[in-house]
Amino acid sequence: MSQTFVIEAVMIAIYGQLLNPDKPVNYIVPYTTIMELYEFAESDEPLMNTPIEDREVRNRVQELIRYLEEPLNKKKIQRCLQMPWSQSAGIVFSDNVQISVVNALDNAYYGESFDPIETELILSSLKKEAPMLTDQFELIQRMIEAKVPVQVFDIEDFAYALEGTSHV
Repeated sequence: MSQTFVIEAVMIAIYGQLLNPDKPVNYIVPYTTIMELYEFAESDEPLMNTPIEDREVRNRVQELIRYLEEPLNKKKIQRCLQMPWSQSAGIVFSDNVQISVVNALDNAYYGESFDPIETELILSSLKKEAPMLTDQFELIQRMIEAKVPVQVFDIEDFAYALEGTSHV
């Protein structure tokens, strides 16, 4: 049985270890974070600290965009966009990794403390009863302070999250 995590699409491009887990994983990705990939690809703002890392991550972002635009994958994504909170069929990346896109909607429930993408991640975690992965320490702290009832892991703790999670 695969473990499920909610995550931003760009995190999959940045952190290669997410595509090579020891166990089967399903990543639930809000659609708006896929749209963010296009913004990252076109932006001149650095994504990483060094030019070499930045170029490498931009290449991975482009690869991810191309893969998601392949006809079958694109069709799966477009189907889930017809209804709020609809989830795509799994898009297979490897033997152990698949991504499901969710048509999340920011209902401003957490609007004062969190931006729209963060809110969609939180609401997706709540709705899908799955922990969240992020590399944003400040987001984790704000979630704790706001007592958001979502299990959240730093991406650096991904191996631990794989070992220690069950559906929340």
